[in-house]
Amino acid sequence: MVNPIPESVKKTWDNWNIRGVILFSLLLQTVLILLAPLRKGMGYKLIILLIWSAYLLADSAATFAIGLIAERATNSQTPTKSNELLVLWAPFLLLHLGGPDTITAFALEDNELWLRQLFGLIFQAGFTFYVFLLSLPGNKLFVPTILVFIAGIIKCFERTLAMYLASGEKFRESTIIELAKDVKVNQGGDYLQVACEYFQIFRGIVVDLFSNFTDFPFEGPSFGIFGPEDALRIIEVELNLVYEVLHTKIQVTHSVILRFICFGSLVAALSVFYFQVEKHGLNDFDLGVTYTLFLGAIALDVISFFMGNFSEWTFVALRNHHKSCIARIIRWFLNLKSSKWQQSRIGGKHEVFVFATPFLLRRWSGSVSGLSVIKAYQSKRYGIDKIFQHIAITTCRIIKFLQIDKIIACFGLADFANEIRIKTSLSQEPLTKELWVFIFNEIKRKSKNGDEIRRKAESRQDPEINDPEVGTIKIPNFEYDLEADIRKGLRKLFSAKGDCTLKEMDTNCDLIQFVEKVNFSFGKSIIFWHIATEFLYEKTAKEAISDEETYNAREFSKILSDYMLYLLVLKPTMLNSKENVGLETLRDEAKFCFQGKISPATRAKLNSSVNSMPLDQAKRMVDRLQSLDYLKDKKWEIVSKVWVELMSYAACHSRATRTHVEQVSNGGELFTFVWVLMAHFGLLEPKSED
Repeated sequence: MVNPIPESVKKTWDNWNIRGVILFSLLLQTVLILLAPLRKGMGYKLIILLIWSAYLLADSAATFAIGLIAERATNSQTPTKSNELLVLWAPFLLLHLGGPDTITAFALEDNELWLRQLFGLIFQAGFTFYVFLLSLPGNKLFVPTILVFIAGIIKCFERTLAMYLASGEKFRESTIIELAKDVKVNQGGDYLQVACEYFQIFRGIVVDLFSNFTDFPFEGPSFGIFGPEDALRIIEVELNLVYEVLHTKIQVTHSVILRFICFGSLVAALSVFYFQVEKHGLNDFDLGVTYTLFLGAIALDVISFFMGNFSEWTFVALRNHHKSCIARIIRWFLNLKSSKWQQSRIGGKHEVFVFATPFLLRRWSGSVSGLSVIKAYQSKRYGIDKIFQHIAITTCRIIKFLQIDKIIACFGLADFANEIRIKTSLSQEPLTKELWVFIFNEIKRKSKNGDEIRRKAESRQDPEINDPEVGTIKIPNFEYDLEADIRKGLRKLFSAKGDCTLKEMDTNCDLIQFVEKVNFSFGKSIIFWHIATEFLYEKTAKEAISDEETYNAREFSKILSDYMLYLLVLKPTMLNSKENVGLETLRDEAKFCFQGKISPATRAKLNSSVNSMPLDQAKRMVDRLQSLDYLKDKKWEIVSKVWVELMSYAACHSRATRTHVEQVSNGGELFTFVWVLMAHFGLLEPKSED
């Protein structure tokens, strides 16, 4: 017969369980409030995984602790000072359920579940109040318990309200209300003020009310007056404002009354507990836990206050009072977060400026991911990334050696294992100032081409004739459809997948004829140009390039080539692509092409494969670029501009507005910045015409 556990031992064990869970819950809150803002500025998978784990565990830990306290209070026959402390701890868990100000929703889908969150918080508040009622009458900690309970209710109310306001339907309604107001962009303002004013319009693009800034009538200058650096800073602020609205409490924490009541309740509760409560007979460790909860809640509230008030959203509220002292202090702090560049030397000769904003102040990661079809498994990794890479490679080798591919496929793990292998082979390059300037200038040039199309269409609407007696007169053309002609011209501009660049720079039309002959889809065009860029880069890697423009064009081509393949393989929804890219097959076939060992049978196999590309044609494209004497000095300029055109084509036809918004909380993507930039210039194809 097993001896029953003594009641005193069981009670001690329950006490330690409660203490441990409460302290663990406080630790999770600290992790969330400090690390949550960093996920958009760092983009490290390990940081994002840690935040995600803390986000999921925080509510569970607080709910579990409330349950333990309720069970202990229900089973207790006589009120004791120890039980009264447990009752005081319960409202602190409501504070934790309310969550920190820096994160309310980890993903956009969490906002849509605001009603479930509301019901959950109501039940938890009910349990907490029930525990409090069980301690009556005779609870000597009545006053501090009530004060902390008030602060907890406010925190829970703020979280639910923030999620409700960020939900899709409500955010769309509030956006329509904002757009109904007079929208004016101040031409003489700095990038912060201009970005805050542009955000009022950008909200409409986020919720798919319209596609471009130019579709909405507003008073202000053209985006073309801003330089590349200011344009990048403006887009940074706009996207950061989107993050704050959808993932934090920033919309509700500006209520001074609620903030004052919440913070004042905590301070008053601590004062009453410290000065008026008799602590004789209380366990020293329990007292330490209580003071830790008090000081932790107050400290986290102070940190949240400063992090919330030194944000772009606060500047939006104060932008009409930009001469005030508070607005100047906030402007000074926000300027510390603006994109900064640090000079760096590449290859021992060429100097570039790399993105160097301190990661604690970044609005996005400032990095460009890449995936090379040839060097996918040869990339140099460091630290924990290298460990993960070795684990992935070893796992794949074991799977091949044991020949259990089919067994793994039955469990649906084949794609998962391959995705891990690919992700551990990614390269990360810092965004360079030169690359951004190059992309900006190319898109601005495309914008000017669009303006030229509109001007020509307007001139055809009312053709002019010169009469010697009357002079120049316009003849109305009532049968001419101006809008249809503009759409037709813009559609040609939007549908260019490198064609415009080749027509402009290849005066003999040798390259454009070859590309039009193969006529690839967009996904295969990316693979085709990626393989061609790999061929060309490998052939010229050892060449010493003294011309800085040519060297930059070569590096731009390589970075954008790897980046677009990375998007196509791992984030196809951003490119609106449905093509299945077999990277393993593609890599093996590309090696054949590089080694020059393509037999007629192998070539036929390559061209007939569903998942592969006619890689031999990519090789022949490179041979043409190399052999045409009149293009030898322009080959890298052509390739780099083709890549920007492919990226702008993808951004122009992107239908995944939600996907772009999701990337803001995961470190950000260069492609999203290009998408917003094209929206500013009015270069996105209207979705109604899809």
